[in-house]
Amino acid sequence: MKEFDVIVVGELNVDIILNRIDRFPEMGKEILAGSLDLTLGSSSAIFANNLSSLGSRVAFIGKIGKDEFASTVLNSLQSRMVNTSNIFTSGTHSTGATIVLNFGQDRAMVTYPGAMEDLKLEDIDWEFLSTASHLHFSSIFLQPGIRYDLPLLFSKAKSLGLTTSFDPQWDPAEKWDVNLSELLPQLDVFMPNLTEFTLLTGTSSLGEGIKYIKQYAPELTLVVKNGVNGAFGWDGVEILHQPAFLNENVVDCIGAGDSFNAGFLHKFTAGASLAECMEYGALTGAVSTAKAGGIGAFETREIMRNLAAKLFNKII
Repeated sequence: MKEFDVIVVGELNVDIILNRIDRFPEMGKEILAGSLDLTLGSSSAIFANNLSSLGSRVAFIGKIGKDEFASTVLNSLQSRMVNTSNIFTSGTHSTGATIVLNFGQDRAMVTYPGAMEDLKLEDIDWEFLSTASHLHFSSIFLQPGIRYDLPLLFSKAKSLGLTTSFDPQWDPAEKWDVNLSELLPQLDVFMPNLTEFTLLTGTSSLGEGIKYIKQYAPELTLVVKNGVNGAFGWDGVEILHQPAFLNENVVDCIGAGDSFNAGFLHKFTAGASLAECMEYGALTGAVSTAKAGGIGAFETREIMRNLAAKLFNKII
């Protein structure tokens, strides 16, 4: 029995969320927001927070600055029982922050990377990593300090007996420069959204993208999220479509994909089938849209269960 079900390696920042705006801003002009929330942000941290809330034993490896935002990050994760003993303080960078402007079901974001750029492979304690059953990494393009060492990180994790998963997230530079031929063979689960998947593989459809990755990782489990159109899973043999659970009263979609990942991997690490993982991921992703920010719907187990039951007549 390992000490942790999942260790997350990734970026840490806060989200400053502005809601109830009537349009996106224009240069030289000012608009007003009706509400503001300061909460835990970043794909990796939202994933870790919500995975722990679901009942998995989770630890985090990352970097923060020495500031008030760092306190928000640590307090949030610790309140959800995420182990933070391997979150380090950078001596040269502040904690990252993302300003999120929500408009309807769309959003615009501006991110200051800060300490997330300072995380390096040498910060990883291999003995600590070996205490987990699974390694998850997210947001490759926001972490230049470790970006090109990811194949080595995943290879080392595999040699220590861990399964692995990877969610690339959006590339702010829109260059999509990832060496998939090196990375994919080290993965058990690859978790992009559909746009990211086609851009990373240089293809124009799900089917073409699967043909591309099959040449490097024929036994890989592929999970492709597609918003209100659900998600697709591929187990090396057949494609499975999971319809979305649709929330008619969406507060925002921040962290919905990360919450999907949390639900999927909560079941995956417990040995569930691909279909079971997909359905649970779709449910947790939809539940996250019922509260502000990426972690609001996962504040307590009671809140999660009530939302799942009320909105979708499901047990979470």
